[in-house]
Amino acid sequence: MEFDQVIRSILLTFHYFFLIFTVLIVGSYVILAVFSSNETIDYLKKNSFVNHKDLLSSSIAPSISVIAPAYNESLNIVENVRSLLSTHYVNYDVIIVNDGSKDDSLEKLIKAYDLERVEYLIDVKIPTKELREGVFKSKNPAFDKLIVVDKENGGKADALNCGINISKSRYLACIDVDCLLLEDSLQRMVKPFLEYTDRRVIASGGVIRIANSCKIENGKLLEINFPDKWIERAQILEYLRSFLLGRMAWARLNGLLVISGAFGLFDKEIAIEVGGYDTHTVGEDMEIIVRMRKYMEEQKLKYRVAYIPDPLCWTEAPDDRKILISQRNRWTRGTIETLKMHKEINMNPKYRLLGLLSFPYWFVFERMAPLIEVTGMLYFLFLVFYQQISWSFVLGLFLLAYLFSLLFSFVAIFTEEFTYHQYKKKGIGLKLLLTVFLEPLVLHPIVLYAAMKGNYDYYFNKKKKWGVMVRKGLSKN
Repeated sequence: MEFDQVIRSILLTFHYFFLIFTVLIVGSYVILAVFSSNETIDYLKKNSFVNHKDLLSSSIAPSISVIAPAYNESLNIVENVRSLLSTHYVNYDVIIVNDGSKDDSLEKLIKAYDLERVEYLIDVKIPTKELREGVFKSKNPAFDKLIVVDKENGGKADALNCGINISKSRYLACIDVDCLLLEDSLQRMVKPFLEYTDRRVIASGGVIRIANSCKIENGKLLEINFPDKWIERAQILEYLRSFLLGRMAWARLNGLLVISGAFGLFDKEIAIEVGGYDTHTVGEDMEIIVRMRKYMEEQKLKYRVAYIPDPLCWTEAPDDRKILISQRNRWTRGTIETLKMHKEINMNPKYRLLGLLSFPYWFVFERMAPLIEVTGMLYFLFLVFYQQISWSFVLGLFLLAYLFSLLFSFVAIFTEEFTYHQYKKKGIGLKLLLTVFLEPLVLHPIVLYAAMKGNYDYYFNKKKKWGVMVRKGLSKN
């Protein structure tokens, strides 16, 4: 009899645990959606009368170095660099760091931009791998803003650190070389650094959109199309939720812990002060933000990590299940590494909102959520095996979770349609709505599997890989 009571007590504990977790995660999503909506409305009001070109086309605009690491990017390197050189900003340069590529990326750049090797004084603030061929500049005055660095392979973080050493600008725009920046991206991204006078903006991020199937020519986005593959469509919906609802809300709370590695703008002085990018993690984009915030908190300095809701950067997303799993595996390992490296922040009042809200949230709802979800599935199978299931209750709970997922996605689409409305072509709206109904059943199981594989690889796989994103090239048709 006592044994039965123990079993019932354990089952009751599990019941309450999953109930509380569900209530917390649903509640947090609702709160984030409200904060995000308020932040987006305020941003649109504040910027409705701003002419960014007039405001920041002056030669006294703060200097920015666009740093783009490149490894075996021969397929798109020339067009991608042309895109980076097409921005309307005045006071900037573009630093391409060829990170030991084994293809003909460097040769293509030399030929396309008439490059020659030059003597270049490098102020080494952060240790990096040695240079290989050296530093190149163009003999053509039209490309005087371009700097190409050829170095030994050291990984993305090491390449970014090399770019930081090369840079002579005040701010750093770190970007994936395959990304497509809109012409006014730098103007919009640097604006928060100039607006706040009572605190220091240490970084700003922007919304990332998926360029698969879009028409791109000469480094410019000409036509926005909706992909045919479900795995690409589902990622578009996922990005809308993540960027328009999640990160906008955390920006309003000043609790953002990550800026996408695809495109972010940083205060160079603070980035150097904390030692640049960590070369020992696969989540360098998240880790440097956490470290910069940690530094500002410990120095008791007022600061902000800003976020821009405008769709400023378009990138290629995985169109293959295997590549997607590899990408999300790396994201999971990067999150684990960052949270572990800075675990002293968690629930530490010394770090204020960072320690008492942002860090615990990321730990519970990003780091632990996949593990808790799989545990819940195993618990469900246990109840089925022992015939402890009320199937009407299970069906109701499943429908509730599914409907909430749909609701959250509809809010993201509503926000997109009434703000930036990028998908204007006839028929895309219907396709997007159909994606809403299928995405929880198509993409989520893949992402969950990738997260669990990331956990396994982090703890048990000694030959962990960074994770290769195979590029097929942005569409030109």
